[in-house]
Amino acid sequence: MKLNTIQTIGRSDFVNMGPIRLRQPLPTSEIEMVDPFILLHHYGPYQISEKNNPFDLGPHPHRGFEPVTFLVQGEQLHRDSLGNESVVKAGDVKWTTAGRGIIHAEGPNKTFVKKGGTIEGIQLWLNLPAEKKMIQPNYQHAKHEEFNVLISEDNKVETRIIAGEFQNTYGKIATQTPVNAFMITAKSGGIEQIRFSNSHKGMLYLIKGKVSVNDTEILELNEHQLLQFHQDGEGFKIEAQTDSTLLFLSGEPFHEPVATYGPYVMNTQTELLEAMRDYQMGKMGFLPAH
Repeated sequence: MKLNTIQTIGRSDFVNMGPIRLRQPLPTSEIEMVDPFILLHHYGPYQISEKNNPFDLGPHPHRGFEPVTFLVQGEQLHRDSLGNESVVKAGDVKWTTAGRGIIHAEGPNKTFVKKGGTIEGIQLWLNLPAEKKMIQPNYQHAKHEEFNVLISEDNKVETRIIAGEFQNTYGKIATQTPVNAFMITAKSGGIEQIRFSNSHKGMLYLIKGKVSVNDTEILELNEHQLLQFHQDGEGFKIEAQTDSTLLFLSGEPFHEPVATYGPYVMNTQTELLEAMRDYQMGKMGFLPAH
């Protein structure tokens, strides 16, 4: 297998988002976006209790992209203006297609807050192409045990196929555009090779641990945690230095202009103004605060 060369390697430094302190590996000054991926936030681990619950996001709108949550630890309640309400547990994925507009809320559910525990997860913003920005909104919740899992030859690496395809094994999530999303857990010493199409832009994010990539670069917590690949190979190789967890993402780039403001991702400033107006007029639906 011809390995993809590494285009950029970046950190995952902390930023403040209101009362929440979280890691933001994308965008940064080094990596503005990895088309079609706009934003990646790594939140937690937070210790949640009745006295400390900063990660309780009330109703807010989205349009023009797909906000996706990969929950690593804990439990979260999802509610939205389509009438969906579900408890997302560790290992689950919730994949929202905002399209023309949706209002959703998320945060630790009351039972979890009362008993206390740890919340950690990844929030991803996946862009939609211009032709799909105003499609009907949709919500998918896939549980940890529902995903297909591939095991490495050394039995030390598990690759959970959330979306897309790897070794003729397919993900549970239906996607609007060609996208791969794999959650990889590796025991120390584990080796695996991940193939993906060179029509995709690919990136690898380290959630915990320490891993060598293509025998040339090291991803390590609190050091470099995000790699972006060139589109010049057939995949990449990982070797875990310690027990590790990684998220691999790839997608076909759109090469379209991107205009963002707050919770909206469109192609032009005019479309952003229309999004704000439509939200104020109630065209994205309604969701009560509690």
